[in-house]
Order: sequence, then C-alpha cells, then structure tokens
Amino acid sequence: MLTVVAFVVALGLLIAVHEWGHYRVAVACGVKVLRFSVGFGKPLVRWVPRRQRPGQATEFVIGMLPLGGYVRMLDEREGPVDPAEKHLAFNNQSVRARAAIVAAGPAANLLLAVLLYSLVNWWGVEEPRAVLASPVAGSVAERAGLRGGEEVVAVSDEPGHRQPVRSFETLRWQLTRASLEGRDLVLSLAAADGAPARDVRLALSSISTADADPQLFRRVGLVGPWTEPVLGELMPGLAGEKAGLRRGDVVLGIGNTPVVDGVQLRELIRTQVRDGQAVTQPWRIRRDGVDIAVDVTPDVRTEAAGVVARIGAYVGGPPAMTVVRHGPIEGLWNGAVRTWEVSLLTLKMMGRMVIGEASLKNLSGPLTIADFAGKSASLGLTHYLVFLALISVSLGVLNLLPLPVLDGGHLMYYLWEAVTGRGVSSAWMDRLQRTGVALLLVMMSIALFNDVTRLFAST
Repeated sequence: MLTVVAFVVALGLLIAVHEWGHYRVAVACGVKVLRFSVGFGKPLVRWVPRRQRPGQATEFVIGMLPLGGYVRMLDEREGPVDPAEKHLAFNNQSVRARAAIVAAGPAANLLLAVLLYSLVNWWGVEEPRAVLASPVAGSVAERAGLRGGEEVVAVSDEPGHRQPVRSFETLRWQLTRASLEGRDLVLSLAAADGAPARDVRLALSSISTADADPQLFRRVGLVGPWTEPVLGELMPGLAGEKAGLRRGDVVLGIGNTPVVDGVQLRELIRTQVRDGQAVTQPWRIRRDGVDIAVDVTPDVRTEAAGVVARIGAYVGGPPAMTVVRHGPIEGLWNGAVRTWEVSLLTLKMMGRMVIGEASLKNLSGPLTIADFAGKSASLGLTHYLVFLALISVSLGVLNLLPLPVLDGGHLMYYLWEAVTGRGVSSAWMDRLQRTGVALLLVMMSIALFNDVTRLFAST
C-alpha cells in the first residue's frame, strides 16, 4: 500500500509542477488558458477559481489516470476563436513567448529538484560514514591497495580539484559519476592507528561501464560502508536457521578465511557455491563470548549476476552514522550543483545508449519507479525527497529531448521558425509527430520490458 501511495503522490506532484510551469508562463505572456489538468480520462475533481487574472477563466481538473497532464490554451489551430480574443491565442504569440511557455515545464521540474535537494541539505540526513569495507576480490579498489577500515575524507579527479567527503553516500555519488564518465578518482584517506594520511588512485577508467547497475560497484569494489560481521534476523526454514546460526552471532571466519567486516562476509556467502551447487564450509562464530564452529550449507539462487549462495539472514551490523547538514547558502548551492550534475549524467547516459556504448537495460519504467518510491518512502522523508528530486530531474531532462511529441521537439520547431522566418508545415509536422510517437512507444516498451525482467529476476 505504501508503494502505491508513494508512487501516486510522486507522479501527481511532478506532473502538477511540470504543467504549472507551462501555465504560469502562459498567463504571464497573456495567453488564455482553458484547462489545467493533472491526469487524463474522466475528471474526478474540477473547479474554476473565482479570482483569476483578467482574460482568464481556467478550469482546473484532476483526471482519473495519473499518468500525465496537460495545459490547454486558446489556439486557432484547435478550434474557432472569438475575434476579440485572437490576441490571447497561443499561436498568435511571438516565437520567444511560445518557446518560453514550452520550456517552462521542464524548467519547473529542474527548479523543483533544486528545491528538494536544498531542503534535504538544510534539514540534514543521517548517512553512513565514509569508512570503507573490505573491497571485492579482484576489483579496482583491491588492486589499488585498499584493505578495508580506511576512512575517505576527500576525493579529486584532477590536481587542485579536491572535494570533501562527508558520508559514504557522497562517496558513492562521486564513484558513480567518475565510473560512468571513465575518469580515475583519487581518494584521500584519513590517518588512523598510527598510519599516515595518504592518497589512493582508483583506476576507474579501466572498467567497463555499459550498465549502471549494482555490478558496477562490484567492479569498483566498494559496495558498502564498514559494518561489523554480525548476523541479524534469520528467516525460518532457510539455510542459516537449519545450520543452527542465531541472531547476534559474530562471524570470525569461513573455512580458512578470516572475516573482518559485514561486506566481506556477504561476499564470502555469495561465493560459497561451486559448479552451481552449494558448498558446505565450517564457520567460526562468537556467541555470548564463546567461540564455536558450525557447518553451514547455504541455499543456491539464480540472480542477474549468476548463481549465488544465500543463508536467509540479515548480514552485517549497522554502520557508523553521521548527520550531513548544510547552511542556507551552501545548501542551496549544493542543491543546484547536484541538479546540474544529475542532469549532465542523465544526458550522457542517454547519449551513450543511443550510440550503443551503454545498454538499453538502463531504461526504467513505471514499475521500477513505483518500487523505488515505496522503498525510499519506507526509509523516511529525506530519502523520499531525494527520490523525488532524482525523478524530477529525469522528467525535466527527458522532456527537453528533441523528440517531436516532447517539449524539446516543440522548441526545435520554434528554433527552425526563428532561423528561417517560417513555421514547420502541417505536412512535416504530422510526419514528425508520428515519428516521435513511434520512438516514444519504443522507449516505453523497452522500459516496461526491463521492469518486468527485473521483477521476475528478484522473485
């Protein structure tokens, strides 16, 4: 139920903000707006405010299907217009005014993202400290000499461009950007246990980044912050409970391999499989201050990454946390910077998918969005706001693409008109609209296919 509510709220808010951008600029440009609708289909709620600007009599509507929205303006191309109101028609406005009205929708989504990111920065959010867990075997981080337990205090991708790292989430974002852009990243590590502070270069440019998926972080090697190798709740009837493991057991070793943190423990469990079959190994655990040995045979499960082992237990204790909070100016600036960075990264990934350098599996549809909406809402308000900001950026960037049915396509029409002095002909407009609809349907089909594939892969 939470997933449905979170998804509907997110979709309704983002659509309303997008259409509000079109509406407000249209009114400011002197265009008569006939209807402002959030959702399609049969109206559930409709009203006409008594107090509106002169010349306006806008009807506001909430439709039955919350999958989009629209702002219907007075336009001679869509029906007869009273001669006394011709100056209020959209088609009679200047190219600059029409372009501003069309661009206002995506701009409103991007401004909403700035506001949401800023709210999170001002409010503050509790995030894991940037203390590294043991790197994945054979990964970039392991080859760079990281062993786990180091705390990252700053990152840099070029001399003199050092950025502080306040939490593991900040580090994860920097790793994502650098990996997808094929850039190496230098981690500045804090001094600890008598060891001096030092810098470590991660050769992220050496890894393949066709897919922006969880496997990307496995190739980087830093899949999570440091946690104690302790077992949490065990699911009844699964491998962990059958072997006699209990909640609160601290795992000291599996086979001949010492265990030092929760991330390493999860990796060792995943790989406790050979030729598609589970491998029984002795576990050394500490229970109530006493060290004992337990033979564990995990369950085998097929996932997107291949055949992996599972014990049916929450693995790893809670990480050390820190509260990340910014002041008014710094928070606003960081919100704008994050919006800009996410926008650029989104555009780069779309471009790479078009030329075949990134997989189309990175496209996500409504099922994935709904799933993330529910998960982020369950984690708290700040995580939900970050989710809303991310989707708002995606919606703004997507609508600026030069596809005829999107806002970006209409902006291309106006650019043509501004350069040539004449508008796009009706015949060409019809052809381009059909092409745009076809491309959009293909994109939506691929996204829905990816959604269904992920859904079945997780069950």
